[in-house]
Amino acid sequence: MNLTSSKKQTLIKVAVMASCFSMIFICLGFCSSNKSVYLSAITEALGIKRSLFSINDSCRYIATAVVNLFFGALIQRFGAKKLVGAGFFCLIVSTLIYANATRVWVFYIGGCFLGIGLAWTTTTMASYLVNRWFSENRGMMSGLILCANGLGGALAAQIVTPMIYEEGNAFGYRNAYNLVAFLLLIVGIVVVLVIREPSAATSPNVPKKGHKGKKWEGISLSEAIRKPFFYAATVCVFLTGMSLQGINGIAAAHLGDVGIDKGIVATVLSVHSVVLCISKLLAGVSYDKLGLRKTLLICEMFGVLSFLALAFSGNSTLGIANAVAWGALSSLALPLETVMVPLIAADMFGEKDFSKMVGIFVSVNTAGYAFGTPVANLIFDACGTYKPMLLLTALMMLLIAVSFWFIINTAGKLRVQIVSAENERMIQ
Repeated sequence: MNLTSSKKQTLIKVAVMASCFSMIFICLGFCSSNKSVYLSAITEALGIKRSLFSINDSCRYIATAVVNLFFGALIQRFGAKKLVGAGFFCLIVSTLIYANATRVWVFYIGGCFLGIGLAWTTTTMASYLVNRWFSENRGMMSGLILCANGLGGALAAQIVTPMIYEEGNAFGYRNAYNLVAFLLLIVGIVVVLVIREPSAATSPNVPKKGHKGKKWEGISLSEAIRKPFFYAATVCVFLTGMSLQGINGIAAAHLGDVGIDKGIVATVLSVHSVVLCISKLLAGVSYDKLGLRKTLLICEMFGVLSFLALAFSGNSTLGIANAVAWGALSSLALPLETVMVPLIAADMFGEKDFSKMVGIFVSVNTAGYAFGTPVANLIFDACGTYKPMLLLTALMMLLIAVSFWFIINTAGKLRVQIVSAENERMIQ
């Protein structure tokens, strides 16, 4: 490759990185991270019960899970540019529905469009593009891109919250949604124009041995579904999403239940957001340096400790310290459901059917989200406290950590066999 071609390739990669960062920043930051801010404003303005309104979140997660199952086939047929454009279109439709809906069932339609749009503009799409354009340091690249979620969410909170709760305007949330729709239109047009389709030439299937974070040829989906560790991995990914999202969904309520002042709860959530801005990058760098198994173990141990800290939080000096610890530790565990899911697919199953694999794993992880909070609330209704759920999820996360250690070890043996066979063919 001559110098001119090398510079051109570098510029294209920078454009891809910037496009992915912008997608995550606007789509997750403005359309997902602050959805709870709208809750009381919408339900009070329209006289809708919160329990009924929250079903639109279930519609979102179900739509994302279903669409991601077909991500591999869709990306092969339509390409990244068309899917990204369709994703932004769905998000704009979703925000306009939320802005104008007056009946609760209309919000459910908006939730479906939101789920479809996020499936084509966030984690799955970004991981696909990073995996195709970058041969090395994919963990760091993925983590850097996904940091945009926290940054976008922080900016969105400052912009939309005053609009939603504008004094004397019960329907201020409509102005906020209309603004988000306009921002999505502008950013969407720029991203679709800038983003570049990966080609076979940009992502050679070159097997590497002994290099953490590097590509390898891998196995097809039809081969993977005949391996028991494939199903074990999907169960662990599902339970991880269920545990983390389930607890995050009830954390603020639990802190209030145990008597912690609302001002302190807000501080704890701020700590959570600040740490979240860097945790994904740290997880990505850890993957590049330490590999998949050790990085997963570190994040999972943060998850176990965060659940225990939240379980023993309370209105005392030690209890408040535990609550603050949860704010930091939970953010350090959350890369398990963003950065690490695509890396699990790439590391364990390789490049051959990566787009299909990552679609399945993100879909399974998202399905876990839909179960987490309802299960936590069922246990609360039965016990009157979230503490049993917290202790149960701590134990579950510990079992997931042990299971993943053996699953990755088994997958690694298969990888060594395939890479060794490929190297022998290359020598011959």
